[in-house]
Amino acid sequence: MQESDLALLVRAAQTAAETATRYIGGEMNVRHKAADGSPVTDADMAVNSVLGDILRGARPDYGWLSEESADDGARLAARRVFIVDPIDGTRSFIEGSESWAHSLAVAEDGEITAAVVYLPMRDRLYDAALGEGARLNGEALRTSRVATLEEAHVLATRPALDPAHWHEAPDLQRSHRPSIAYRLGLVAEGRFDAMFTFRPSWEWDIAAGALLLSEAGARITDRHGAQLRFNAATPLHQGIVAANPALHDDILRRLRPLP
Repeated sequence: MQESDLALLVRAAQTAAETATRYIGGEMNVRHKAADGSPVTDADMAVNSVLGDILRGARPDYGWLSEESADDGARLAARRVFIVDPIDGTRSFIEGSESWAHSLAVAEDGEITAAVVYLPMRDRLYDAALGEGARLNGEALRTSRVATLEEAHVLATRPALDPAHWHEAPDLQRSHRPSIAYRLGLVAEGRFDAMFTFRPSWEWDIAAGALLLSEAGARITDRHGAQLRFNAATPLHQGIVAANPALHDDILRRLRPLP
């Protein structure tokens, strides 16, 4: 009997962790991408290779979208696609912090159907399947019920609170984590009330977290409130707003439209 997509993602994430952690404390060969200056290491590339072998080997008919693979567009002809960030939070990984993750998802006809976010150094494995709920280490997740920004503890970068983004700059409690996938998981489990970023967001950063959130009762959209669809020709979304439905509405109401 073939293992489910979710079981496959869990197995792949656990194997990816074995690969990534072998680089901790050793030579990482850090370099920076010409496109945006973001760092990449030998660990990122090794994990990408391991994930490709496991996932594409098990599902050769699925497309492939990964931060660390050249995108030739072949995935656009596939009904189902793996969307992968081998190490989300590479800067954290390089610095020896524990807040980095493997972020793995399957999209079918633009909708995420299975997702895993795994932080091996924190022993936190988030997983979700469409219509089956979201879990952290096997325990069901539900978002918080905080309804307004004044009450909320949010995950956001400091620039996201710039008054230029808001009709009225919110007065709220702010924290940050380097991995976007981890931020989304923390909102799904209710430890934080919302996450937003107004920078363009790549699909590999947000695909897995999007399903965790929706299965935990949250709403996740772009900064305009538009539904997210995945495996786009240009896999980039116009920011992210994630929170329970009432708080999500409050955030969107306060945001200025982009010029």
